[in-house]
This record gives sequence, structure tokens and C-alpha cells, in this order.
Amino acid sequence: MSAAGPQASRRIESLDDLVEYFRSAETPTADFRIGTEHEKIGVYSDGLARVPYEGERGIGALLEAVACSGGDWKRIYEGANLIALEKDAASITLEPGGQLELSGAPLRTLRETCREFNAHVDLLKQVSGEFGIEWLSLGADPFHATSAIPRMPKVRYDIMRSYLPTRGRLALDMMHATATVQANYDYASERDMVSKLRTALGCSPIGSALFANSPLIEGRDSGLASRRVDIWRDTDPDRCGMLPFVFDEDFGYRRYTEWALDVPMFFVVRDGRYQELRGTTFRHFFERGLEGEEGRVDATIADWDLHLTTLFPEVRLKRFIEVRGADASPSPFICALPALWKGILYDDSATAEAWLLVADWGPDQRLEMLEAVARDGLRARAAGTSVLELARELVRIADAGLGRIAQRGETDSDERHFLDPLRERIEDRRSLSAVVLDAWRESDGSSGQLLETIRY
Repeated sequence: MSAAGPQASRRIESLDDLVEYFRSAETPTADFRIGTEHEKIGVYSDGLARVPYEGERGIGALLEAVACSGGDWKRIYEGANLIALEKDAASITLEPGGQLELSGAPLRTLRETCREFNAHVDLLKQVSGEFGIEWLSLGADPFHATSAIPRMPKVRYDIMRSYLPTRGRLALDMMHATATVQANYDYASERDMVSKLRTALGCSPIGSALFANSPLIEGRDSGLASRRVDIWRDTDPDRCGMLPFVFDEDFGYRRYTEWALDVPMFFVVRDGRYQELRGTTFRHFFERGLEGEEGRVDATIADWDLHLTTLFPEVRLKRFIEVRGADASPSPFICALPALWKGILYDDSATAEAWLLVADWGPDQRLEMLEAVARDGLRARAAGTSVLELARELVRIADAGLGRIAQRGETDSDERHFLDPLRERIEDRRSLSAVVLDAWRESDGSSGQLLETIRY
């Protein structure tokens, strides 16, 4: 799992350069790794307000305290503001509303990625205790209107705040009120990428149902199992969603490239300065360049790499495949997410079997499924079938895939037990959101009591 690499500053000469960006990331199966990313929403324990950047108890001070806690963290600044920490191929970054994200290192086993997550949460809780901050294991802020959530001081987020509301009614909710868990996977060839991305995208609504965990809005029942999924459905149709072309027979690196070329850019960065590009597509930039402060600006591979991080489909192609459809959840589920998709995507038989669950759906049925899952989670029915039964089959397929991976010696131990939290949800026949709603009802309006259930 690599970024743009040593050729990042090279000027893009042709569309083939952009296709090669993906092809050059092909990885031998023996070197496959897993990367996990997870966001967390922070609130003050005394009053439950969201945490601003500024102040002695703010996010900026918290990041500095983490950096001083040991472990040789490298501090990343934008101007005078500390905005990220980096160490050992992992990073802690700042999301638009003050959510913190751990982007984990590429690791070989689920045991390693689970250990990494638990160590991160333990460290964050230890440091945050001195600030009176609690971190929520939910996919969307349960207490606050988006207008009441602090804004973090990053230029890229200022540009996104200006542009995205012109494209989607809930774009600012996405930026400031949501938190997700993502898992990243390698591919060995174009054919392997197509099989994995198509299967993951097709099955993504089922995965979203298994992790649906954001039922509350401003202290009340929103009527949704996953408010986060619902928010993403009205964020930006240009760069979000289910990408119907992925299911076409001719899908490959070039088709993804052609789509990404025509998505409007947010910005370009030169010498650390952002130039806003309101509506300019990457195709225009690549073919004609831009006018900068010091003359013409030509597109580079680094620009392409950055642009791809501003595209937000349910499953994303970069120099790895990023599965994005899960709500932030309690710790055991953070370990279950990479396990689910590893069992499906790192075993060819499992990939093929999982694809058959959704192969007959058309574009309308895929959107119907996503809408139903946002509303009802595991209790949804769509595309003529029960999501609960699809989830049961998907977990069974992942379990068998993990078993075969272990038999082939591609991991240190049998990893199927990481799926146990998902089996629990299936046996309960309810998503996590139903458990949260039970706790909310039992709290009888006491946010402090509810906090005991929804914090890490």
C-alpha cells in the first residue's frame, strides 16, 4: 500500500500515465497487507459539547499532548496550527469537525491491526482524560446540530465547506457530524482489482447494515439505523455513491481514470499554498494546465494522487482498494471490519461467491438497497430479499475465506474469531443502532447516562 511514490512530482504527459499510476501499485499476493482507518467524535464529559481546536482543552492542545506522550511522533503543521501526527507508517489526522482519525500502517495480520487500534484508543483515552474529553463509538454525532459543531482550521476544509453545499444538502453534516471505519486492501493485477472492487462495491450495502450504528440526531431518534449512510447519499453526486460503471464488462483502470478525470477538483497545492478550483475538472487541468501566481501550472502525479483522495464513492480505488461503508463502532467491531473484507477479498473463492450474492442487481436495486439499509439496517428488505439473510451469507463466506487463508499459511493464526461481533448481530437480528436506541430509551433523556454506552 503505497502513495504516489518517487515519481510524484513528474508532469503528467498522457492519460496512460494516470492508468499506470494504478497499474504500478500491483502487489504480489505474498506481500498483501491490510490497513485500517477509523474516525472518532470527541465531546467534553462535562456538558457534552464538541471539542474546538483552540484553547487549553482543545484539539490542538490534545494533539500536542499525544505527541509529548512518547513514541517519537512527527508533528505536521499548517501555518502555526498542529494538524496531524505521523509515526511508523501510521498517522493521526484532524477531520473537519474535530474528529480524529487513525490511519493505520499496512499490516500483515488482523491481530496486528487490532493491536494497533487498541493501543491507539488506550493512548487517546489516557491523554484525553486530562482534558475531560470522551470519544464516541458512533457513526454520527448524536447530540449536536451541525451548526453547533466547531470548525477545524485547515485550508482544504474551508474550500470544501464552500463548494460541497452547492452539490448536496447534507454535505456539511458529512464533514462535521460523521465518523467511519475503512479498510484498505492490495490487488495483484487489473483483473484482481476489478474482481475485488466490483465485489466490495456490490456488497457494500450489506456491510453497511452489519455496522449501522448512528440512529440519533440532536438527542432524539432520527428514524434511521445509519444516519451516516443517509448523509452520504446527499453529499455530492459527482464524487460519491455506487459508481454504476464499475459493474460494466469493460471496467478497469482506464474506466476509473476516465471517471475521476471528469470529477471537479477542490484545489491544487503548490509550495504549501492552496489554489481553489471551483468546478475545474482534472481533465481540464491535465489537458490545459492552470494559471497560477507565477504562470502556468501543469498537472503532476502528486496532483492526481491528491485528487483521488477527494473522491468519496462507497468503495474507492487509489493505489489500493478502500472499503468505506461502515459506521464507527465499538472496539470489537473495528477489528471485525478488516476481518470481514479480508476473508472476502483475499481469497478468490470467497470473492467469487460473495459477488454472486449481488451480481443480478441493477443500478436501481443497488440504490434501493442502500436507502433501505440507511433506514432499517439489518432489518431492511430491498431488491426482493432480506438484508439479514444476505448478511448471514456474507459473514459465512468471509469465515470460510479466512479459514482457507489460514490453511495456506498466509497468516499466523486462524482469524475467524474476529467475526464474532458480526455473528452476534446476526443472531440478535438487529444492527448496533437498535442497541444504541435501547440505551437511549433507558437513559430517559439523560445524555450523561447514554454516554456510558456509546463511548470508547
